[in-house]
Formats: sequence, C-alpha cells, structure tokens
Amino acid sequence: MSPSVPDDERQRLVERIITAEQDERRRLALFLHDGPVQNLAGIALMLDAAVNAIDDGRPEAARGIMASALLRHRETIRSLRDLSFNIEPVVLRDQGFTPAVLELANQLGMEHKVQIEVDVGRADLLGEKEQVGLYQIVRESLNQAVHRGPPTKISVVIKETPGGEIETIVADNGKGERRKAALDAIDERASTLNGRFTVEQGEDGGTAIRVVLPSYSAKPS
Repeated sequence: MSPSVPDDERQRLVERIITAEQDERRRLALFLHDGPVQNLAGIALMLDAAVNAIDDGRPEAARGIMASALLRHRETIRSLRDLSFNIEPVVLRDQGFTPAVLELANQLGMEHKVQIEVDVGRADLLGEKEQVGLYQIVRESLNQAVHRGPPTKISVVIKETPGGEIETIVADNGKGERRKAALDAIDERASTLNGRFTVEQGEDGGTAIRVVLPSYSAKPS
C-alpha cells in the first residue's frame, strides 16, 4: 500500500501543478499565436490576392499565389500535428509508455543519426498521469541531447530503487552545453510530479539528466 502524502507536501505539489499548468498554457497560447494563427491569417490574405488575380484575368499569377498558400497550409497542418503529438502522442495513450518512448527514440535516432538505447519497462509501475508527465520529461531530455553536441549515443533507463522510488536517467556523450532554460523546463515538469531533478557530468564529457519520483507515484497495489 502506498504511503500517504503529508498535507504540507501535498499543498506544495498542488501549487507547483497550478503554476506549471499556467506556464504551459502561456507557452501554448504563444505558439498558436505566433505559428498557426499567423500562418492561417497569411493564407487568407494570399487567397484574397488569388481571387483578385483571377478577377483581373491573371490566371498564372493566381496559380502561383495558390501554390504558395497550399505550401503554407501544409506547413501549418504539420506544426499542429507535431503539437498534438507533443501534448500526448496517440501511441502513449493506446499502447503504453514503453512503445511510446521506443517510437520517439527510433524517430529521433533516424533523424539525427544517433544511437538511442532504451530500457524503460519499470515505468509500468507508475500511474497514468505520472507516465504522461515522465514521457514529457524523457522527450524534452532527448530533444535537448540531439540538438547539442551532437552526441553519438544516448541511453534512457528507468529503474526502481531499493526504496521503491522510480529513477529515470537520460545520459548522452555530447560535448555541447545544455541550455539553462531547457533544464529549468525539465525541473519544472519533475516538480509537478513531486520528483527530484539533477544534472550530472558524465565521464565521457556528456551529461546525465536524473529524475527520481517518489514511491507513492506508483500504481496502488
């Protein structure tokens, strides 16, 4: 049976969750405003210009404008699809944590030509909300790793400690420095799960991101 959470610790956790949700909503609103919304407004203007070109008897100009509008439309669909995947990938909901991380690792590995080893079976011990939060942490850690250095090897390991805590380690051999803002984002996500977050220097010159979730994050026995 999972131990109860002290009232003061529960209150701190609630406050962290509220703050994180507010920050996430701000980031989402900014992304939508500066990305898809601006693109759709631009597409509308381009279609207006295409209609005017047709009315003026300039079909070739209209065709060129519409081709550009179609390209921007496809880019907008792609960005919204990526947003949907980042919020909660379908494979995570339908197949579970391990298949979702494996798919993410395969995608990033092929795209960036880096070997990504995955051993995350112990995440099955976590509850659904904790799995979603931990997936976001793993995704953010991997994205950081492949965009710096870049590394040639990354490992994602999730294990249970002797005390029943769930420990996640995302380690790489990249030489580049991780951005503080990105690390703060991971720390914030870990805090919403009442987890502990640390960054360590690896012997190979890379870094290891470590997140430890409390034992009561696991599913009730």
